[in-house]
Amino acid sequence: MIEYKFDTQLLIEGHNLSEDAINKYITSNIKGDCLIAVGDDELIKIHFHTNTPWKVLEYCASLGDIHDVVVENMERQTNGLQG
Repeated sequence: MIEYKFDTQLLIEGHNLSEDAINKYITSNIKGDCLIAVGDDELIKIHFHTNTPWKVLEYCASLGDIHDVVVENMERQTNGLQG
């Protein structure tokens, strides 16, 4: 069984974005693992495994425009189904 079911990926486009601040907020406030937050002060790519992807989306949307959002159910993928 997978501990964190949803692979959540998106881009945040904004101004004065900080990889470190985003990383710190997500790891401190949203349960999950495998966090990647990379980019620059105008565009950040997020990758995170969690059971509450809506929390990631809500937080990231508060920082700027979010797009290229992908939320995949890894449990379904493990069972050979489309995520």
